[in-house]
Amino acid sequence: MLNWNHIIRFANHGNPTPPRRVEKTDQEWRDQLTEEEYYVTRERGTERAFSSEMCSLFEPGLYACKCCGTLLFDSHKKFESGTGWPSFTQPIEVEHVAYHKDTSFGMIRVETLCNVCDAHLGHVFPDGPAPSGLRYCINAISLEKVKQKAIE
Repeated sequence: MLNWNHIIRFANHGNPTPPRRVEKTDQEWRDQLTEEEYYVTRERGTERAFSSEMCSLFEPGLYACKCCGTLLFDSHKKFESGTGWPSFTQPIEVEHVAYHKDTSFGMIRVETLCNVCDAHLGHVFPDGPAPSGLRYCINAISLEKVKQKAIE
C-alpha cells in the first residue's frame, strides 16, 4: 500500500516503469478528445468543482484513463471527500500513476498523471482516510468508468 513517503520519493527521484507507453501527436489527441478533455488531460487543466456526477457515484467498477484506457482506480478505494472531485485512496497498480512536483499557483503539490500516456489526472494529498492517508483528487473528465466488476 502506497503512503505519502512513497509519493514524495516518486515525485523527487523518479516514477515506476510503466507497463507500456502510448504516445500520440498533439493533433491525434485533439482528434480523439473533446475540447474540455484535451484541456484537462493534455494541458494540465482543472474541471470546475462539483461539475461531474462521478463524485457521488459509488457503484462497483473500475476507472480508466480517458486517453489510453489504462485502468487507474477501483471503486472500492473511492470515498466522498467533499472537494467536488472524485477521490481515491490508492491506484489499482503502482506502475499506472506517475507523480510530479507541481509548484504552480504559489504552492507545492504533487500532480498525478497516467504513467502510460502522461495524461494529467489531478493531484494527490496526504489528508485522506486511514490506512494510507492518501487522497487522490482526480478530474472526473480524465476518467472513464469501465463497466466491469471492481477488484476485490
